[in-house]
Amino acid sequence: MSHMEGEGDGGATAAVVRRLMVAKVESGKSFSDIAAETGLTNVYVAQLLRRQAQLKPDTAPALRAAMPGLTDELVALMMQPPFRSYHPDIVHEPAIYRLNEAVMHFGESIKEIINEEFGDGIMSAIDFYCSVDKVQGTDGKDRVVVTFDGKYLPYSEQRSEHMMSRLTRKTS
Repeated sequence: MSHMEGEGDGGATAAVVRRLMVAKVESGKSFSDIAAETGLTNVYVAQLLRRQAQLKPDTAPALRAAMPGLTDELVALMMQPPFRSYHPDIVHEPAIYRLNEAVMHFGESIKEIINEEFGDGIMSAIDFYCSVDKVQGTDGKDRVVVTFDGKYLPYSEQRSEHMMSRLTRKTS
């Protein structure tokens, strides 16, 4: 399958994801188990298997060792740049709805703390790490810990002398 086939086609991508998930099930390992064996985060492993991240050549041998059911074809597909997207109905899934709700509810306060601690800027979702961990609360009940670890990106003051297109444009 070429890069053009299937990446924008939800049906073909879904078929590849199903095959990747079968390989995971056949391995008998969790996302966290595979992450520990590959040096990746558990969320990144899930992103790779959902075709939302690109498998890098240096990581392929470790992933193949962790998931022996991965075929050459699947590994080759995973190494292609993915078509990153999501189905709009996904927001109705309760776990995703609650994550979205938490970010929206706490977002303004998080933004203010980012600005207070770092200045006027944002957290990158490109230079970004994410993990999900299970811990036991003080009440003895299981708790979910979602960690977002993104590079800080300051906003730039837009000064004309820093605008390369203006510096290189010939004036008449």
